[in-house]
Amino acid sequence: MLLQHIASYKQISLRCCQTFVGRGKPTLGIRRETINAWERRAPLAPTHVKKLTRSGVTVLIQPSNRRAYPIQDYISAGAIVREDLSDAQLIISVKQVPVDQLIANKTYAFFSHTIKAQQDNMEMLDTILQRKIRLIDYEKIVNKKGKRLVMFGKWAGNAGFIDILHGLGLRLLALGHHTPFLHVGLAHNYSDSHMAINALRDIGYEIALDKMPRSLGPLVFVFTGSGNVSQGAQELFQHLPHEFVDVATLPKVAQKGQLNKVYGCVVTRADHMVSKNGTPFDKAEFEEHPDRYISKFASEIAPYATVIINGVYWDARTPRLITIPDAKHLLTPVHKYDMPGCPTLPHRLVAICDISADPGGSIEFMTECTTIDKPFMIYDADFHTSSDSFDSPSGCLVCSIDNMPAQMPLEATSQFGDLLFPYITDMLNCATDQPFDRLSCREEVKGAIITNDGKLTPSYEYIADLRRAMSIPSAHKSRVMGSDEKKILLLGAGMVSGPFADFYSKQPKVHVTVATESREDGHRLMKSDNITSLVVDVNREHDVLEQLVREHDQVVSLLPYVYHPMVAKLCIKNKTNMVTSSYVTPELQALDQAAKNAGVTIMNESGLDPGIDHMLAMECFDEIRGHGGKITSFVSFCGGLPAPEASDNPLRYKFSWSPKGVLTALLNPAKYLQNGKVVEIPSGKVIDHLYPIDFMPGFNLIGYGNRDSTTYADIYGLGSECKTLIRGTLRYKGFVETVKALHSVGLLNTQPQDIFNSTVGPDLTWKQLMASLLNQKIDIFPDSLRNLAAERVGASNTNGMKALQELGLFSDIVVDRHGSALDTLAPYLAKLLAFQEGERDLVILNHDIGVRLQSGNMERHRISMVAYGDPHGFSAMARTVGYTCAIVSNMVLQAVCEIRSASPYQASSNYIEDFDISGEIQRPGMLRPGGRLLEGMAFPLSAGRGVTQVIDRCEVAKESGFLDLSSCSLMYIADAIYLVLKGYEITRVCELFNIEGNEISEFPQELEELTSMKGLNAANNKLSSVPEGIYSMKNLAILDLSGNLIEDVDADRLYTSCPSLIQLNMAGNPIKEDAKMRLSTSSLKPAKIILKLD
Repeated sequence: MLLQHIASYKQISLRCCQTFVGRGKPTLGIRRETINAWERRAPLAPTHVKKLTRSGVTVLIQPSNRRAYPIQDYISAGAIVREDLSDAQLIISVKQVPVDQLIANKTYAFFSHTIKAQQDNMEMLDTILQRKIRLIDYEKIVNKKGKRLVMFGKWAGNAGFIDILHGLGLRLLALGHHTPFLHVGLAHNYSDSHMAINALRDIGYEIALDKMPRSLGPLVFVFTGSGNVSQGAQELFQHLPHEFVDVATLPKVAQKGQLNKVYGCVVTRADHMVSKNGTPFDKAEFEEHPDRYISKFASEIAPYATVIINGVYWDARTPRLITIPDAKHLLTPVHKYDMPGCPTLPHRLVAICDISADPGGSIEFMTECTTIDKPFMIYDADFHTSSDSFDSPSGCLVCSIDNMPAQMPLEATSQFGDLLFPYITDMLNCATDQPFDRLSCREEVKGAIITNDGKLTPSYEYIADLRRAMSIPSAHKSRVMGSDEKKILLLGAGMVSGPFADFYSKQPKVHVTVATESREDGHRLMKSDNITSLVVDVNREHDVLEQLVREHDQVVSLLPYVYHPMVAKLCIKNKTNMVTSSYVTPELQALDQAAKNAGVTIMNESGLDPGIDHMLAMECFDEIRGHGGKITSFVSFCGGLPAPEASDNPLRYKFSWSPKGVLTALLNPAKYLQNGKVVEIPSGKVIDHLYPIDFMPGFNLIGYGNRDSTTYADIYGLGSECKTLIRGTLRYKGFVETVKALHSVGLLNTQPQDIFNSTVGPDLTWKQLMASLLNQKIDIFPDSLRNLAAERVGASNTNGMKALQELGLFSDIVVDRHGSALDTLAPYLAKLLAFQEGERDLVILNHDIGVRLQSGNMERHRISMVAYGDPHGFSAMARTVGYTCAIVSNMVLQAVCEIRSASPYQASSNYIEDFDISGEIQRPGMLRPGGRLLEGMAFPLSAGRGVTQVIDRCEVAKESGFLDLSSCSLMYIADAIYLVLKGYEITRVCELFNIEGNEISEFPQELEELTSMKGLNAANNKLSSVPEGIYSMKNLAILDLSGNLIEDVDADRLYTSCPSLIQLNMAGNPIKEDAKMRLSTSSLKPAKIILKLD
């Protein structure tokens, strides 16, 4: 053994002597394993890291307390602990990497489990291709004979054998037998293999002493395969009293074998693979054409096995060892005479340990891997079901853990590292800056490269064929798109993206691709088949982002506003329209001419504030101007807040969007016009200049200026008559005092500081950080620290000081630091002040408009909107921003906004022209939505000031089945209004629908779904024909279309479609005489109908 160890060491040293040929210093990154809680292995042990660092390789390692080797050992070996591995040319791990953690243009090495087109890993493979990652798969590092050179096989066999003995003991006990196997624990209970071997020897003594139950009969262990997995299992098997037999001897041993030993049989392919044409087994032919063979394993070997330990490689062309019908035959109970208390086995096959962990593979009925937490299941062949109950009178125990070696992590890591270490320099030489066809590495490594420069390498192009054959499409091309289907790229999957996706989930002719850093967030938005997601890091993957922009008809950016200029430049370059919900910043405005030159529309400010506020304001301005009035003042305040009952916290606020965004907004300067004078407030001082709020006094609101309001004088076309122009933000009283306190102690500072750098020094608590911010030693006495903070906050702000304490900022809570004070505070507050289950948020918007009439008289107009969130659905903020952005996006996508003027807001003479719904292409450039866009929006606008009525009445209709939208100022039932009804499930429960007294001229086709409708009152609108949707309301009994503009009616169709009609009111319409005659005399007219025509 010593000589072998020395030889092995020399081999490692000699084979690792290659020279690094890449750029810069060779740098290796070791990932933290994140695939599951039990994965404690690493690709290299500290001893290997030490050799690398001594040879001049920089080794970066991500911190992890889960790794079996402690981080201190790696540090002692010369590794540098770092979360960010982007400086490494090569990043290695054991198992797959989450898609949102893959770094573009890097070389990775790990077990990818992609070479058989495994469906679970195809999204990862797509991301690897998308990010132009060079992937090396350990599984394919093989010699010229195809034998694997880097593997955990032995340890998988070791752990699998230990686990199946433990499960065998439990299963036999459930069947009525105490056996020594009960004394074997699961593999992870042993600190190393030596402890496990000692346990096996202990139970071996009991077996040798003939203490096994007689009625069990001989125990036969069948090992499939001859590779490392099988050898590892056999290695431990041999510590029991045993005897190996060949396949031919199995029937005799199963019937007459001894009970003071266990029997083993190693089965190779030649033992059970039989040529279909009767010729002897030919290894070369089998490997080339496995479909020419059938397996007799289930009929000639499995019937004599008590335990099967499966370690064979399987692919789709290879015959299975045991099919589902085979299992039914093998697991059919055999009725024997049982002595009371000493039962025989229901069937000989008791347990299978499928170490290959290939669902639906060589053991066909094994369709799902087990886990270390739940290692066993009982398969019932009669019903083809599995359960975790051991009490079933029949059925086979199955153990199929897909990360067996993780149970013996120290030894597995050490031995795997011995095998991997010689190839590290070769892998470093495979950095993506080295051309694939000129790599300076051994063929064993080059042959294991699965992907290169966004493509499968030639040896692995078959994976694409497998995917096509298995109908496993790419994650970002998961459906076939129609030729007339429009494509939207949605950037971001944050809080407001949910309603956006919900809107488009009901637009079947639009496909949405969600591009986000978080795989989970992207999948959350996949509400229907027309929405797919992919993982993209917009900071690093500019090439990928540009390609996506190029492939789509429209880009909607719901990213933080700082990314919009970068996205806009790509849209302009690739002539793709863009929509955002954010303000037009100076950086965006600077791109206006470039967008016009490219013919690209970039629609901004399409949310709540900005967004709905503009639309409501412009609608009112137009009405005032239409009557000859002039706007003398415009004061607008909006705020997203917790509902009053959820506001009991020091900040009087909870976060429904980015906490950093909420807090940094307070650091912006503000500028507004008040009584003819310009008021300018410098950065960070807006909270010192509060504006009195006189509306909705029950909410106890305060307000402060928001950005530069004076620019809206021209945007809104208000002219010199407007002497007051203020746009501001609403908060509850108490918010400002807390923010001032945070600012006073330095917690709103955005500049990087060492004290907030997580890589500098030990972990720190809030108390220690506060001490540092106040220039004190971190061990200062707590009362002294609070006194110093109180001085800094000021004696007049006692509430602010109290809030700091209530927020835990003098506590011993260890802080996750993120570089700056504000970046550290924001996620802390986001977690501390998050909405809890059952809590609602609230949106308040209020416009106060001063008007001078033609007569000289003064009027004051007020527009208010209040919306509450759904505690079990979308928040009010998400709905008002997300749905609004989606509706504007859809209007731009369908080219329904014709905008010809130089400014998106014009005086009333151009108003209709600029914002009419005309079906033509919209004007290019930087735009904001204006008033008539309200006509195309339903919720949350419902044509302006009727918004709260629609929402409130929908709530009532959920319970009563009577939806009353009469006199809501609706201009038509747009698609989006229908979606509100759908969202409230009103289309399912509504029986009576009243929309009398609006200005509706058409219904959407979706009204066909209101099949439960019994009464519809659409009187006094602007309908010019009977809405098509009515013809689908077969249960309709009462229909009132009086007071509209209807000239003709297809009487026969109406009566046939609505046979239950008992009352039809068409009075007040300019109906032609022949149409009236048909309505009165049609043979299909219901007998008892009351018809009113005049």
